[in-house]
Amino acid sequence: MTRRVVITGMGTVNPLSQNVKTYWEALLAGRSGISLIEQLDTTPFKVKFGGEVKGFEPDKLLDSKAARRLDRFAQFAVVASIAAVKDSGIDFSKDDPYRCGVIFGSGIGGLNEFEDGHSRFLEGGAGRISPFVVPKMIVNAASGNISIQFGLCGPNTAVATACSSAAHAIGDAMRVIQYDHADVMITGGSESTITTMGLGGFIQARALSDRNDDPQRASRPFDKDRDGFVLAEGAGVLVIEELEHARKRGAVIYAELLGVGNTADAYHITAPHPNGAGAAAAMRGALRDARLNPSDIDYINAHGTSTPQGDVAETKAIKEVFGPERSKRVPVSSTKSMTGHLLGASGAVEMIACVMSIRHGVVHPTINYMTPDPDCDLDYVPNTARQVKVSRAMSNSFGFGGHNCSLIVGGLD
Repeated sequence: MTRRVVITGMGTVNPLSQNVKTYWEALLAGRSGISLIEQLDTTPFKVKFGGEVKGFEPDKLLDSKAARRLDRFAQFAVVASIAAVKDSGIDFSKDDPYRCGVIFGSGIGGLNEFEDGHSRFLEGGAGRISPFVVPKMIVNAASGNISIQFGLCGPNTAVATACSSAAHAIGDAMRVIQYDHADVMITGGSESTITTMGLGGFIQARALSDRNDDPQRASRPFDKDRDGFVLAEGAGVLVIEELEHARKRGAVIYAELLGVGNTADAYHITAPHPNGAGAAAAMRGALRDARLNPSDIDYINAHGTSTPQGDVAETKAIKEVFGPERSKRVPVSSTKSMTGHLLGASGAVEMIACVMSIRHGVVHPTINYMTPDPDCDLDYVPNTARQVKVSRAMSNSFGFGGHNCSLIVGGLD
C-alpha cells in the first residue's frame, strides 16, 4: 500500500507577509501586496512596480555571516524553512538524518548574485569576481543550504521548471516519501528576480502589466482588461512527512497530499497551448493519482497569472476536465491577484492558501475582477472571500517551457 503523506508545517515570505497567519488574513481581506519597486532604480524601465518583500532583514533572521553568503532567493528559502520547521514542531535530532531531505524549486535562482558578479567584472576585471558567486547563484543553493541548516542528509534535489518549480518540487517530495526513500521532506520554492535583468527581460517579453498609475489593481486575473502579470518575489515552504511518522510524534496535521499530475504542452517556449490541452491533462493526472472524480474537488486555486492567453487557456482546461456544469459551480480563485507572480515560488505559496482554505472553510477572492470576459466565464470568487466547505482542493501551476503541474490536497480522513 502506498504510504500516505501529510503536511505538518508551513512557512512563507511573500509580498503580503513574512508569516502564514498574517498572509492568510491579508488574502481573506483582499489586500494587494503590489507597490512601486524600491530595491531597484526603475528609471530605465517601462514597468515600475512589483510584488516586493518589504522590510526583509536577513541579518536579524539568520547568522549574519551565513546570510551574506546567500543570494536573496536563498535567504527567502532558508528563512521560510526555519519558520516551517518551527511550525511543524519537529526535532530532527531524533530522526535518522538520511531519512530526512529537501526538494526545492526555483525558476531562475540567484539572479541578484549573477548580475552583481558581472558588474564587478566590468568594473575591475576577473579578479573582482567574488569566490561566492557560483555557490550563491546556482539554483540548488536553496535546497543545499536548507539541508545544511538542519543537518538533513536524505534525498536532496533542486527543481527548475519555471513557474511550476515549487509545485513540481512538492510533487517530487511527496513521491520520495510514498516510495519509502524518506520519512520527512522540506519542500517548496523561492524566487527573487526583481532585478535589472529580471524586470527588463520580462518587460521585453511583453509579459508584464504596465499599469504604473495603479499598481494595486494591475494584477487582475480573468478580468477582460488584464494586460499581463506582476513580477513578485518570495518563498513558500512545507514540511511534509509520512502519516504514521507524524502521528507518532504527535504532530499537528494540516492536510494530506493526495495527488499530482505532470505534463508538457510541447507547443511553445512561452505561450500556453491555446486550448489548455497540457493543463487539462495535468489536472486529469492529479485526479487519477488521487483516485478522485472532478465532483470531489471543492475548490481550485488557479495558476491565474492575469495574462490574456494564459487565463483563457486555463479556463478552457478547467471546463474540459470538470465538464460544462461542474466547472461553473466549483469556486476558482487566483492568489496572484494579491501577491503578484512569484514565478518558481508561486506553487508553494498557493498550496499554503489551499491548506488554509481546508482548515478554515473559506476561499480567498480574486481581487480586481471588474469586467467579465466572455472567454473566462467561471466562478472566480470575485473581490470578496467566501465561506465554502473545502474537503479537497486542486492547485494549478504552469510554466514557460510548457511545464504543467496540478496538485490535490485534502483534509485528513
